[in-house]
Amino acid sequence: MRKGLIFIFFVLSISFSSFAQEQNMWKTLSHVTVEKSFDEVLSIDIEHYDFASQVKALDGKKISLEGWMIPLDELRGENYFVLSSLPFANCFFCGGAGPETVAEVFSKKEVKYTEKKVKVTGVLTLNSDDPLRLMYILNDVEVQDAKD
Repeated sequence: MRKGLIFIFFVLSISFSSFAQEQNMWKTLSHVTVEKSFDEVLSIDIEHYDFASQVKALDGKKISLEGWMIPLDELRGENYFVLSSLPFANCFFCGGAGPETVAEVFSKKEVKYTEKKVKVTGVLTLNSDDPLRLMYILNDVEVQDAKD
């Protein structure tokens, strides 16, 4: 009986740990410092990102994020979209959040746009210097409905 209880406790703790990691991934990704500098070639201020060690440790690793697809009409139906940790009305592109709340997503398959929350799992790439890209890029992504 005691071994059975220990086994159940062990299984539950692993399940809870996995759930907690998914719920805190956006929080982990928020550990970044943004610095601006003037780019002579582009003639604009561009942002450079300094990622904390816990974020750097995720570079090249498979992670899961939950969020909302940003409607990019010209790209719907393709395998690229932007994922936001916040609903569209509050997202980075509307001025409601910082650049650490969005990620570029390249899925393995064509993705149909949805207004529902989705869960994506893919390989994270950190972008610290390319001003034409977001700071977080997920490749080889699988998309599924989020379980709220």
